[in-house]
Amino acid sequence: MASTGAPTPLQTTLIDPTHASANYLTSDQGVKVSDTDNWLKLSDGTQVGPLILEDQVAREKVMHFDHERIPERVVHARGTGAYGYFKVHDHRASKYTYAPVLTDPSRKTPVFVRFSTVQGSRGSADTVRDVRGFATKFYTQEGNWDLVGNDIPVFFIQESIKFPDFVHAVKPEPHNEVPQGQSAHNNFWDFVGLQPESAHMVMWVMSDRGIPRSFRMMQGFGVNTYTLHTLSGEQFFVKFHWIPELGVYSLFWDEALKISGQDPDFHRKDLYEAIENGALPKWKFCIQVIPASKEHDFDFDILDATKIWPEELVPLEEIGEMVLDRKPEEFFPEVEQVAFCTANVIPGIGFSDDPLLQGRNFSYFDTQLSRLGVNWQELPVNRPVCPVLNHQRDGQMRHRITSGTINYWPNRKEIFPPVPPKGGGYFSYPAKVEGTKQRIRGGKFQEHYNQPQLFYNSLAPFEKKHLVDAISFELDHCDDPVVYQTYTKVLKYIDFELAKKVAANVGSTIPDKPGRENLGKTSKPLSQLYYEPKEPTVVERRVAVLVADGFNLEEFKAVHNALSSAKAKIFIIGPHRGEVYPSGVDYTDGKGIRADHHFEGQRSTLFDAVYIPSGYHVAELAKNGRVVQYVREAFGHCKAIGAVGHAIAFLRDIVDLPGVEFQHEDSKEVKTSYGVVTIGKYEVETTAIDTLQIKPGSKDFATEFAYVISRHRCYEREMDGLTSQVAY
Repeated sequence: MASTGAPTPLQTTLIDPTHASANYLTSDQGVKVSDTDNWLKLSDGTQVGPLILEDQVAREKVMHFDHERIPERVVHARGTGAYGYFKVHDHRASKYTYAPVLTDPSRKTPVFVRFSTVQGSRGSADTVRDVRGFATKFYTQEGNWDLVGNDIPVFFIQESIKFPDFVHAVKPEPHNEVPQGQSAHNNFWDFVGLQPESAHMVMWVMSDRGIPRSFRMMQGFGVNTYTLHTLSGEQFFVKFHWIPELGVYSLFWDEALKISGQDPDFHRKDLYEAIENGALPKWKFCIQVIPASKEHDFDFDILDATKIWPEELVPLEEIGEMVLDRKPEEFFPEVEQVAFCTANVIPGIGFSDDPLLQGRNFSYFDTQLSRLGVNWQELPVNRPVCPVLNHQRDGQMRHRITSGTINYWPNRKEIFPPVPPKGGGYFSYPAKVEGTKQRIRGGKFQEHYNQPQLFYNSLAPFEKKHLVDAISFELDHCDDPVVYQTYTKVLKYIDFELAKKVAANVGSTIPDKPGRENLGKTSKPLSQLYYEPKEPTVVERRVAVLVADGFNLEEFKAVHNALSSAKAKIFIIGPHRGEVYPSGVDYTDGKGIRADHHFEGQRSTLFDAVYIPSGYHVAELAKNGRVVQYVREAFGHCKAIGAVGHAIAFLRDIVDLPGVEFQHEDSKEVKTSYGVVTIGKYEVETTAIDTLQIKPGSKDFATEFAYVISRHRCYEREMDGLTSQVAY
């Protein structure tokens, strides 16, 4: 058919931004937009005030973003959750707030916690490099309180109006829906390279924090600045913190990549296994508090979500503990239908003028309306445990049935009247607000590099190396030179050596001078090492025992029992799943032990340590290339490795671990070298104990091995260049 010259339906809707007849930004109604970065707010030019609902540009932008996808969450789609309880230690927080959940130690408040990644869809993997959501729903007697946070204390943007831009940039690129579950692409790095306020968050995500070992070993932060109030009328600014009992630990990047393919549900399964085994995940609950009178006493704005409150300036106060003790009964109605909203607070807790929080309060509620409908709060997992009495009626999926003729206030029967604050009604703190309506950010919001530099300076040497490697990996996936050239220029304002290393790795122009001076300031709590448990523990640490027919059964039992007594989880890995026989046993009498997995079924990446008992089975292990690679990979990931007797020669001569000193095969002394624990002859009777007392420098093999496992990784192995000598 000949062309008529008339545009097709597709052509009338197709817009090519690079060849458009005009190049400017408009609203959905075609009105030209002058500012898409700042929500209209009250401000006197220096101090930021609250956002104004009048801003149709901001509401249109954020509401459209909230409703882009149904029914899957736009962000935090990949997640899991569990139930538990929260309890405060004493009344110490009563000087800041009258909220009983934070002040009454006789209460045991039920909670539901949802952990999640941010970027990927529901079908993505657990171990991708990403921010992790850490959202807690407190079912208090005064109503539901949702503390919707992350495992990182800061965020990418200062203004909530930028949420759509940030999420669009970090999500898969629109022309091909690639990549899924990670930020290693042009659009993300283009965005953060042009938004220097994101530099602090980028440092955190590209550090080891972006690939946590498990949800149980992950910090949680409220991120935004909230307020606490007393009955006497005092106001305080507050940030909320969760600190895991087990310490803060991460995966190796190579390990995380492999687990994404080998076991994409690794974190979800880890959480549920721990609960099933009685190793209940626990977190300390801490607060940082600043009196309202001290709001402006810092060189950063305490309402800026891209900034932390350094603990040296604002110490943490531990006030309670959370324990997770129950899995969901059915995943969808509980984990998928749970809905959080930052605006859900209870009397005694309020909001600050944090511009990110103010927009989140609008956006989260709007998002739940889109995803679950107007009655989302009636779903069982979202339902408060206290009475819900109001005049709301009807709407899609209404569950509650209210009899009678009254559905309004005021009414002649005085049904459901408002409750004054003295009777427990929610009290909005009467903060004085004055200023001019304008799109503006406070002066202190303009400084973006002091805290990223503080974070980088505070990292241990191995953490700095991992951060360099991570940024280099991500920028290597950016094929537009403008993108990686731009971001290496950003890095020179954080640290000159960091910028040069990354630029050299990704083929960018190496800067010839720093963008600014590195002031050398540090803060110990910014390194994960700061959170190592005071008492060494191997609770729920996964230990792989490599065996074949002919292993030493008595020795295996002794080590197994010792580690199990400390609540480590032992897995027997053999040439096949099923019976594996120790030395001196007739294979026909059925007295073998059952291997949990075979060598190909569960790789070393899924375990925290590897142990090889003595016995002539080592000759069979030496013939299997997968087993050799198994140990080399564990060595490359800096994991604890234990070997006894015949297994020492296997490590030394077959696996060929560089730089490690091994014990002689006839020695009864324990030797530890770069996280490799060896002993020639193990006196089994010395391990006849009820519970392992983990401590360094033990003369007992199992105790010393447990201590090395408790350290999580032997990073000296990496920093001294040994891991780079092993192919894994």
